[in-house]
Amino acid sequence: MNSLTMFTEVFGGLFIFLLGMKNMSEGMQAVAGSRLRKMIAVVTDNRLKACATGAVVTSAIQLSSVTSVMVIGMVNAGLMTLTQAIGVVLGADIGTTITAWIVSLNVIDYGLLILGIAGFVFLFAKEERVRYTAMAFIGLGMIFFGLYLMKHRLEPLREHPGVLAWFSRFCPDTFGGRVKCVLVGAIVTAIVQSSSATVAITITLARNGFIGFDTAVALVLGENIGTTITAFLASLGTTTNAKRVAYGHIISKVIGVSVMLCIFPFYIWILEQLLKPDLDIAKKIACSHTIFNFMLVLSFLPLVTVFVKFLQWIAPDKPEKEEPRLTVLDIRLLDTPVIGIQQSFEEILRMGASVAEMMDELRQCVAAPNGLRDRDREEGIFEHEKKLDVMQKEIVEFLGDLLTGTIAHDVVDEARKQLRMADEYESVSDYVVTILKLRLKRLNAGLPLTDEDRKDLLILHDQTADYLHMINQEVKEGNSHVLSKAISQAETITHTMKDARQAHIRRLEGKHAAPLVSLIVVDMLQTYRKINNHALNIAEKLAGEK
Repeated sequence: MNSLTMFTEVFGGLFIFLLGMKNMSEGMQAVAGSRLRKMIAVVTDNRLKACATGAVVTSAIQLSSVTSVMVIGMVNAGLMTLTQAIGVVLGADIGTTITAWIVSLNVIDYGLLILGIAGFVFLFAKEERVRYTAMAFIGLGMIFFGLYLMKHRLEPLREHPGVLAWFSRFCPDTFGGRVKCVLVGAIVTAIVQSSSATVAITITLARNGFIGFDTAVALVLGENIGTTITAFLASLGTTTNAKRVAYGHIISKVIGVSVMLCIFPFYIWILEQLLKPDLDIAKKIACSHTIFNFMLVLSFLPLVTVFVKFLQWIAPDKPEKEEPRLTVLDIRLLDTPVIGIQQSFEEILRMGASVAEMMDELRQCVAAPNGLRDRDREEGIFEHEKKLDVMQKEIVEFLGDLLTGTIAHDVVDEARKQLRMADEYESVSDYVVTILKLRLKRLNAGLPLTDEDRKDLLILHDQTADYLHMINQEVKEGNSHVLSKAISQAETITHTMKDARQAHIRRLEGKHAAPLVSLIVVDMLQTYRKINNHALNIAEKLAGEK
């Protein structure tokens, strides 16, 4: 076999492995999405729970880099505290070692068989959960097949003296040799941006006899540092708090590896005492990877509070308040659709709260006596409406990008529901502004409003505002049985509007209201009805209608 063929097959095997990791991650996310979403949503400052969450989530999605990027995105959005994030990232260090154990399994010769069976199920299965489970196994088969290609195409090089001489340079017998191994592991991982890939390469080299166990352990230590580059790159352009997460990830790894370098011979001796001599070298390397990360977590977890204060000291807050976007949505969350869809839902709730606040402010304007204006309050309502326009745009763009990925059907349905709700809330804000403009039109024309008309408008306003508050609460609680209640209240508001309109027409006929005022009052009443209709549309979407 010539060198070019060998190189292309090793290179191709590596990228089949990486693509397999991606497919397995996306399949696992789709299968376990709702459970992962609930886990992330309940993360607290309890360091043990946060650590457990990080470990479980990373074990499920099989990519610690995705977990760390997701956490940085959530901290940048203000949805997770620094203490919570450090706990989750430490847990991710444990969860990521699962990949090494998968790689160490002596089943790489069956990669194509797993890939074929899983591919068959994926193509012909009808049930979505089965298809995404098959997709995860397709990824697993690709991982094993990629490893198979790398392993068998590297075997002929075992007898090549030049190759063996080159690998012999990386020997951790001296402190300088250990540092060299760590640097090689860190640099290669930083370039590839996947510790899973470099750990797999390390195990493959060890299996083929190119490197010994101690060299592999030193390389894996360096790979633990190199994997932090993804979090660092993700933190560029984020808030100070998000940068602290990346710094914390890097610092904890560097400190842990530095300590291991100083006691490396003792560390190797401990590993040899713990592991059986006849144990497969791949499993020994996986075990060393797990032990190191467990020791790292056990060392830092009790000191999270102190570590957070240290990070706040080395990266102090900026004098001005940091808020890079109107919404807290972050493109870093697109790699984890099940988490991203939860964050866009939080933005829908913010839109609902903003619209309710606009209604509260509008009431004060409607209730004001003839000729009296509160310009600051009016300007605030106009500003709210502009912000809601931008929020809707950002939500639509975010969900549009989210829908282009490989996501489960329930996430697609949720995204479509959120798109509809964002549109309805934005329409409500437009009509709130319409009512305010109608009032300003009346005031500018010098047309007085009767006390009876004002009273009827306020009754209708209060019913509509209460209705919106109710809909917001049901959206927050995810109550899909809201429709009958929503329809009943909507009909009540419609009757109130019709009664107010009839009463106004009678006053007009009795010459108790000016004709020009009548046009404005009727338009205001009709606009409240339109707000009512859009709120009902939200309830219908929540219930799964339309």
